[in-house]
Formats: sequence, C-alpha cells, structure tokens
Amino acid sequence: MLSYQHIYHAGNLADVHKHSLLAWVLAYMTRKDKPLSYIETHAGRGLYDLADAAALKTGEAAKGINLAADWFAADHPYAVVLQKIRVKHGPNAYPGSPVIAAECLRPMDNIHLSELHPQEFAALQTHMAPYGGFFRQSDGWEMALSLCPPEPRRGLLLIDPSFEVKTDYQTIPKTIAQIHRKWGVGVIMLWYPILTDAPHAPMIKSLQEALPDAIAHEVRFPPARPGHRMVGSGLFVVNPPFGFAEEAARLSALFQDKLSDPM
Repeated sequence: MLSYQHIYHAGNLADVHKHSLLAWVLAYMTRKDKPLSYIETHAGRGLYDLADAAALKTGEAAKGINLAADWFAADHPYAVVLQKIRVKHGPNAYPGSPVIAAECLRPMDNIHLSELHPQEFAALQTHMAPYGGFFRQSDGWEMALSLCPPEPRRGLLLIDPSFEVKTDYQTIPKTIAQIHRKWGVGVIMLWYPILTDAPHAPMIKSLQEALPDAIAHEVRFPPARPGHRMVGSGLFVVNPPFGFAEEAARLSALFQDKLSDPM
C-alpha cells in the first residue's frame, strides 16, 4: 500500500488520458463565477521530473507525454498547464493532478489533498506550497467520506488509487455510491487501469448499475514495454459536465489516430 510511487509512471499515456480530461473539466467548471471544492484522495507528489532515473527506468513518459504533447491545441487547458509548468520548472517537469488542479483553480476555490506515503506526502507539501490548500497524510477514502459534502458544495472529487490493494475493485463501487448519496451534486472522477486480464470489468459493471447516468470513458494503447500489463486507461465520471462526452470522444479519436501505428 505504501510501496507505490508514481514517478515510475509519470507522463505515461494513462496520465495523458486522465490529466487532459481533468484539465478540461476544471476549465469548464471555473467558467462560472461560483467557488468550488477540489478533492483528491491519492495525490502523489504533485510534480515530477521526467529526467529522474526512476522515470527513465520504465520509459513510460517517452511513449506517453513525449509523444502526445503536440496532440493538443495550444489553448487546450491541458496544454496551457503543461506550458506553464515547463516555464516554471524546466522542460522535463510534468505536473501531477494536484498541480494541474491548482493551476486551473482560482483564489476563491478550495483544494483538499490526501497522500498516505510519507515521502510522497513530504514532496507534495513542498510542491504545493506556492498554491496553498489543505493537505493530509491520511487514507484518502477516509478523507473523502469525512469531507463530503464539502464547502462549497459545488466541486470535483478525483479518485486515483494505485490498485495495489486488490480489494479496491470490490470496495470502490460501494464507497463511490456512499459518497454520491452524501454529495449528490459533486463531480466524481475515478481513474482505473485497463490490464490484460481486465480486473476492472466487474467493478465498472457494478458502478454502471448503481449510477446509470455516469460516463465510463476508456482508451487503449500498446504496452509501454514488453510484458507490461497495462493496455489502456479508464475514467468513470459521475455528474459529468455538459460537453464532457464530446470532449472524451475527441480524445478517443486522438488515441486511435495517433497510435494506429505500432510504437
């Protein structure tokens, strides 16, 4: 549970999928002149150096953001954040979801982050210090259940577990349903990996039965290296904002068109 460190996977194609849609949703939500809450259960360290030995070891960024950076127009919210972070921290910097959120949010908005890993939490505090917010070294599920409904009630919850705890696949549908009952207006985004043996399939079936109006969006891609089990990325989104389905369809087309030839 405390062994996962996202630096080995930062900037991979799953990040491109998750972060580009997260940035789009937050850009949409911040158009309205009303404050919102951003909550993240598994925050990681917030900012990554893609020249770090750990990142280079897996090569996932080389087959991820290094290929996909030019997929997005310069004014796309994801591209805007990437450019800001590279200007601030150099060309090898990559923002995790907490930094993406902080760059998209406004002074009137609240941000709540949880990270259990002690080293990752220390790095998160350092990287998020310029932005402010509320940070907890705690179990993210406990934070979400205790915090929701947040104040302000309008907002987004990102759930991005490592799925190293195999029981997550069984417990997540019940937990999300519980959070949704407490916070019916909240946008809830669950990220999940698509692995070769598809352990996510029963979880998504249960979620769709409980929340039939939600959207499950998935993209597929080649494994980052021989023997790597992840062959896609999924987002299950409760209360998706207007236009989300169209944006997700555009992203699907990008993945299909750009990855049609073997990498």
